[in-house]
Amino acid sequence: MSEHTRRHSSRVPAATNVLRILTLLTSIDVPVSAARIYTELELPRSTVYHLLTVMEDAGYVVRLPEEKTYGLGVAAYAMASAYTTQQPLVRVGARHAKFLAELIGGSAHISKLSGSDVLYILEERSKNAASLLFDAGVRIPAFITASGMAMLSLRSEQQVKATYSTSPVPNQMSFRDIMEQLAIIRERGWAEENERIDRAHRSFSAPILDHLGQPAAALAVSFHIDCPVDPREILGEVRTRAELISHTVFGHEH
Repeated sequence: MSEHTRRHSSRVPAATNVLRILTLLTSIDVPVSAARIYTELELPRSTVYHLLTVMEDAGYVVRLPEEKTYGLGVAAYAMASAYTTQQPLVRVGARHAKFLAELIGGSAHISKLSGSDVLYILEERSKNAASLLFDAGVRIPAFITASGMAMLSLRSEQQVKATYSTSPVPNQMSFRDIMEQLAIIRERGWAEENERIDRAHRSFSAPILDHLGQPAAALAVSFHIDCPVDPREILGEVRTRAELISHTVFGHEH
């Protein structure tokens, strides 16, 4: 930290500590306890709880009561989404999504996990495709979507449990059922959704992996169930293009 930054930080310690908490939550891929926050940042316990309460009220953090942990909230992700539209992930993915949308006469999109939701950061739609729910900026509970399941299949059981505790699940599925489904998806490398979000529409999704092999995002297509293109061809293209995006943006080799 520069001397200039130290001088200004000493004048507004609350603002500085809020930013430090946000930075810590951003750097850790799972919700964390208040104890970990005040230990790692060397802050008074009471100060951390006070700041977390203010941040929770403003939507910048979310508290998971069962886990007694805190994660980034909707407001933090909304700010981040303004930046994600400029990321190489979107720029590289756009041409692949456009190809897929034209192939199926429907829509293709890229999304990221945002708390317990899927946040759509890109959509490409063919000329005559129906307007669905996947515009950039839209959020849908993760377990409802093929994209969410594709990404969650590569997350740890603890991370999935944290999402399960705060997100709706289809048909009131148990956590065990969810984990069994995720194991199948992880083994085959793709997820599917049938008419759960839009009537007469089907979706395929494959994860986009970062340099560590973790799910950075997901590429998906949504198309009418009467689409004349062979589903095996559609699925093959989705998986191949998700791998190409992973390699181009993150250097990941499948």
